[in-house]
Amino acid sequence: MSPPREPRTAWLRLLRTPGVGTATFTAILEAFATPEAFLDADAATVRAAGLNPALRDGTPGADDTGVTADLDWLAGPDHHLITRSDPRYPDGLHAIADPPPLLFVNGDPAVLARPQLAVVGSRKPSRGGEDNAHEFARYLAGSGLTITSGLALGIDGAAHAGALAGGGTTVAVTATGPDRVYPARHRDLARRIAGGGAIVTELPTGTGVRREQFPRRNRLISGLAMGVLVVEAGVHSGSLLTAQHALEQGREVFAIPGSIHNPMARGCHALIRQGAKLVESARDVFDELPPIALPGDGDIPADTGAGAPQAGLGEDYEQVLEALGHDPVAFDVLAGRTGLTADTLSSMLLILELKGHVTACSGGRYARSH
Repeated sequence: MSPPREPRTAWLRLLRTPGVGTATFTAILEAFATPEAFLDADAATVRAAGLNPALRDGTPGADDTGVTADLDWLAGPDHHLITRSDPRYPDGLHAIADPPPLLFVNGDPAVLARPQLAVVGSRKPSRGGEDNAHEFARYLAGSGLTITSGLALGIDGAAHAGALAGGGTTVAVTATGPDRVYPARHRDLARRIAGGGAIVTELPTGTGVRREQFPRRNRLISGLAMGVLVVEAGVHSGSLLTAQHALEQGREVFAIPGSIHNPMARGCHALIRQGAKLVESARDVFDELPPIALPGDGDIPADTGAGAPQAGLGEDYEQVLEALGHDPVAFDVLAGRTGLTADTLSSMLLILELKGHVTACSGGRYARSH
């Protein structure tokens, strides 16, 4: 009688079997409950379950180089394998149409069970868009939400950095193996994310960058989160695919409007026309999410309360406050007084509003809060 299989090895062997995608892996689990049972079944039993015995016969051996590399990675500190039979597997992913059979996690798996908001957008955002992503993520993470994104350049990176700056947690879902960091310039950011949050992928070690893997990664970003906030995106942006996944998965979709002259705002405007929630403040996000238990006392703070950015105002921000005077001012008038571009001024007003220095009034006007 052959010795029992090591459960992790069976999952990893099946993951690396050619022809076994998420749908086939799901069918195997439904028929046999575990990969070990499938690999140990005879051909007749496999055929009776409507599966091809060649999938079992073609599985790499237990000493396969790839599986060995996976196990070597898992031997590292804070490296985890979470399978669909693991109680730590996120409920949100159980509910999507094509849940990954397993997840490689670098960091703390417990953060995957926390309330999450995905923040996504362009890889080449405007300065205002990048600032918006950072400040929204900073405030929302400081309020108790875990910020989830894709570790890409631009909006993703700004969202992760903002969440960390707010003293909160963040989850990065990647489209490579767990032993790779892409883009390479985010290596230090990835280290910081794993230190207090988690980096997650469904792909085995050694998997490099391939275009087709990014849309599949996006379904996990939306699947982990209660909603997706699109900060800035062109009309053909991959962020819109993440928003589409969110809609299909029954998640909330939020979008921040921008200047009509900014091509990176057109994707957000398209989402708003299709019914996405228009977001002007963090409160707009919380108002649409279902009741959630947040860390701490469980209360959602006001936009000027705990968790709001606390950094001092710089000279540019003082200039905007000076230009506001003491009466409500129209945006165009304020732009004329300051000489700032529409994108830059919009971003600065948002930050001032989050900090409690500015209030948005009716008719597109702004006023000092105190």
